[in-house]
Amino acid sequence: MERIFLCFFLLFFACSAVFAAPAAQPGTVPEDVSQNLTLSECYKLALKQSELIAVDTEKIKEAEGRFLQSLGTILPQVSFARTQTRQDLGSSTPQKKYEQKFVFQQQLFSGFKEFAAMAASGYGKKQFRSEQVRAQQLLFADVSDAFYLLLEIRGDLLALETIKQAFNSRIDELKNRENLGKARTSEVVSTETQFYILEDQIESAKSQEMVARQLLEFLIGRPVKDLTDSGSQFVLKQESEYLSNADVRNDLLAAKYAWFLAQKNVAIARSGFFPSVSFEGDYFTHLASTPTERRWDAVLKVSVPIWEGTSTFGLVKEANAKARESELLFKRTGRLVNQDIHLAYINAHSVFSRLAILEKALKSAESNYTLQLADYDKNVVNNLDVLSAIQNLNDVRRSYNSILYTSKRYYLQLQVASGEIPVEK
Repeated sequence: MERIFLCFFLLFFACSAVFAAPAAQPGTVPEDVSQNLTLSECYKLALKQSELIAVDTEKIKEAEGRFLQSLGTILPQVSFARTQTRQDLGSSTPQKKYEQKFVFQQQLFSGFKEFAAMAASGYGKKQFRSEQVRAQQLLFADVSDAFYLLLEIRGDLLALETIKQAFNSRIDELKNRENLGKARTSEVVSTETQFYILEDQIESAKSQEMVARQLLEFLIGRPVKDLTDSGSQFVLKQESEYLSNADVRNDLLAAKYAWFLAQKNVAIARSGFFPSVSFEGDYFTHLASTPTERRWDAVLKVSVPIWEGTSTFGLVKEANAKARESELLFKRTGRLVNQDIHLAYINAHSVFSRLAILEKALKSAESNYTLQLADYDKNVVNNLDVLSAIQNLNDVRRSYNSILYTSKRYYLQLQVASGEIPVEK
């Protein structure tokens, strides 16, 4: 009996553990901090994580719903109606009678209002889709900025740690020479001072690395440990090639579709000046009133607006003004797109030029440091010359590292500005 009770208890505990375990939410990504994330993988994770992209998806569904509503007003409508009546005839028993029928309704003409509404909802769907694509491209810009910023800071930390090792070797060398009477104590103290300044820079870089890592983790929705850069070389094209894509950038397309939608709203407002024609027919399955033998009737209704005050005129005037606003916003967006591409190209071109110069400067600084060490061993230069070479190498290496990743960020920003970034559908 005790064994049966124990088995029942264990079974109950196992079931409770299963049902009490938190279920994975739809769209969530399991955390795998051991994976080396690439930029492409970070971008795909950010697409799943972004609430704004999900909102744009729902807007597209809203436009589809409005299209179906407009289409429903054009299609015939069928309903079934049953009416039951009780009449009090005084002292006699109340009379009961009922009527049931199929009702057919069809809007024949309403000033093309429904067709304009369907076209407007189609343009609305295209507008929201273009806005969603542009939002995905801007999200890629945010992810790539955070991705390469984190790599830049980690590269800076690596450069500082390398220089720190050089300072350690320098201090050990000076202490040995001090013991032999070949170096002054002030040289050791001066080098240690610069060493402590370097440690302060390392701590500051660690703090920056934490902030940049948390930014990337916020975008992709998972912890970040290691990142892998593709190492591909970016080639800058002529500015005219990027400007040629301005007319098809998705935010400009969205502004154009918004303008077309506003024009269709003008047609919807003007439909108030036109007559409306509708048809309604009834097919009776049971009829209580006379003549009881009739089975159907039909009504053709024509409504001609003669005077409704100034309401229709006001709707048309408002719709025309909104259409003009949309047209002006479309033209302004076009100018902003060209300016955005031009400024992004200037930034990318400038940083690529600096990268080529700093690459040469880095090779020169490394060669200078090696030569200074060799001359110091020969007592040709003093410790200050070696420290100056170390500091110079440190500055140049950090500048090169910064410009290297900045060039990648600016290049991808130029790609986004010209709308050349592929997006996930």
